[in-house]
Amino acid sequence: MNAEEFEALVVEELDRLRDDMVDGLDNVIFVVEDRPEDGSLDLLGLYDGFALTERDRYGMGELPDRIIVYRESHLAQCETTDELRDEVHTTLVHEIAHFYGIDDAQLHELGWA
Repeated sequence: MNAEEFEALVVEELDRLRDDMVDGLDNVIFVVEDRPEDGSLDLLGLYDGFALTERDRYGMGELPDRIIVYRESHLAQCETTDELRDEVHTTLVHEIAHFYGIDDAQLHELGWA
């Protein structure tokens, strides 16, 4: 799947998320990149910013936080388009959870990690 098709799939999955999950996102952008900086295919997504629970040190004029979805990592782990959609959905939920201050331990308890 080329970059444009993958980005469209990410946008579709983002649009399918519940409103109460995305309505609270403040100063966050979503970015699709091919791979993480280290070149590995192990990482599917990354939240780069300050969690909502840490925003007391967040000031005016801050650059937006980023939620990054890695295309090649997803393609390496998924064999079908349905699997890809499910994994992108899970990645988006996982990274949005980090925005809200939910850590990996809590995500494991909830079954999202």
